[in-house]
Amino acid sequence: MTDQLSSVRPGPTAPVAGRSGREPGVRLTARGATLLIVAVTLAGQLTAGPFAVPFLGGLCFVAVCLGVAFLVRSADLLSLVVTPPLMFFLATFAAEFVKALGGSLLQGLGIGLFTALSGGAPWMFGGSALVLVIALVRGLAGNVRDLREALRGGEQPEAPKPPEFAPEPEGYYEPRTYGMTREDRESRTG
Repeated sequence: MTDQLSSVRPGPTAPVAGRSGREPGVRLTARGATLLIVAVTLAGQLTAGPFAVPFLGGLCFVAVCLGVAFLVRSADLLSLVVTPPLMFFLATFAAEFVKALGGSLLQGLGIGLFTALSGGAPWMFGGSALVLVIALVRGLAGNVRDLREALRGGEQPEAPKPPEFAPEPEGYYEPRTYGMTREDRESRTG
């Protein structure tokens, strides 16, 4: 039943002639892509210390950003473009929290987070710019255009009309006195 409706109804779910309606290959949702960014970046930052490779966390972040920019569904490009800086921060915070568990938690977390974020800033900006450029090539402008049209009211339902005013309940009678001037009331009663 749903297949019959989706083939009749126009919109993004209707298949295009000559295509199956799905993008070829493996595709990620925006949620899956952000989760993958956090997981790979966290793994890179946690393994950077034992292997004495300080740039491993940043390198992992840029590599995973490159990968998810190509693997995310084209409908989720707008969501993906805005998330890499936040995902880098979350992974860095988690890694520094784990590293600070051995000593003074507040001091270790504060200093570790400051140094990790300042040292990883070029990697974060590079990965974020890489995602933006790839998303622009893959059709980010179309997603922005669709969002703008939806916000303008192209797909908004009609506003409901206010209910009709019923001055008196059914079966109840009271002479109208409210909303009248004193002269109108006096002329009506007198």
